[in-house]
Amino acid sequence: MKGLFCRAGVSDAEPKFVIQETTLPDVLTSHQVRVQVKACGLNPLDLKLLSDVGIQRDLIPVGREVAGVVRQVGPKVTFFQPEDEVVGILPLDSTCSGLCDSVDIDEHYLVQKPEKLSSVCVAAALRDGLCAYTALHTHARIAAGHTLLVMDGGSAFGLMCIQLACYHGVKVLTTSHSPQKHTFLEQLRPSVARVIPVYNDSSDLLSVVLEETGGLGVDIVIDSGVRLQDEEEDEEKKLLPHKHDIISVLGVGGHWVTSHQDLQLDPPDCRLLHLKSASVSFLNPEVWTASSAQQGRYLHILKDIVEKMSTGVLRPQPEEAVPLYEATVAMETVQRHPKKKAVVQFSSDLK
Repeated sequence: MKGLFCRAGVSDAEPKFVIQETTLPDVLTSHQVRVQVKACGLNPLDLKLLSDVGIQRDLIPVGREVAGVVRQVGPKVTFFQPEDEVVGILPLDSTCSGLCDSVDIDEHYLVQKPEKLSSVCVAAALRDGLCAYTALHTHARIAAGHTLLVMDGGSAFGLMCIQLACYHGVKVLTTSHSPQKHTFLEQLRPSVARVIPVYNDSSDLLSVVLEETGGLGVDIVIDSGVRLQDEEEDEEKKLLPHKHDIISVLGVGGHWVTSHQDLQLDPPDCRLLHLKSASVSFLNPEVWTASSAQQGRYLHILKDIVEKMSTGVLRPQPEEAVPLYEATVAMETVQRHPKKKAVVQFSSDLK
């Protein structure tokens, strides 16, 4: 069978995605499960992260968020049996590409898929759901009555944060990056307290947040990237909040959850955080599989996410599935534009 792999570029060259022949072993190990893939979500590869954790291969498997049907189980598997519908995220060091007909994965990375939840929906949104859950529960420890500011609430990740926070009785403010996203966010149900446009120069994030919070600031800020310099040439980066703006809108004892890997805080920034007794957390969704000590908690989170998707608490924006033969082009697009989403549906699952 064939799978999609990444051949990392030399120096700063763009990575190249190639279709390669791959095989699975004849015999499964103790806790492995063989899953026939029905849908696979595509997210950008973090090649630097792979290098930092010592994963260096000529060909890196692509496609890790999978939904499918169990076809075979190892001798010590206890959670699943053949014909079970499952969903999960392949670990960083997996040698399998999710864009294969079948993959082998340890049972401790999988959860049961509710029957009425589509494979395409859950494969496309599982990673964003995990990120939102990690940001809000693990890092920020949200509770009813908190106020939350979600940057770029119209993004797939931002939308998951908004819906999860509203479910827990949190007052939500968010920013919009275009007139279309602004309209979409204002029409959300349950509704957010305020949508703040940042696509025009007249926006004043700090004054709006202080107005909405009685001058106190928000308890939690979740960003989708940060602008470190005042002047940015890239149009997309111009829409990102400056780090000083985020610190300014935090209330006393506030918590900032950032997706920015290379965040640099100057002494004045640290001083302001100190005065507010505020804290900063770095959001890295891969951390759950970095230690087996967190395995049970990770499975609980995955199960809760798919159940909330199934019951409509989390309603991700639908992604139009692409056929397998378009996977290479779709992955190239996702790698160049990390906020774009893609999901591949296998022909055997097309109706």
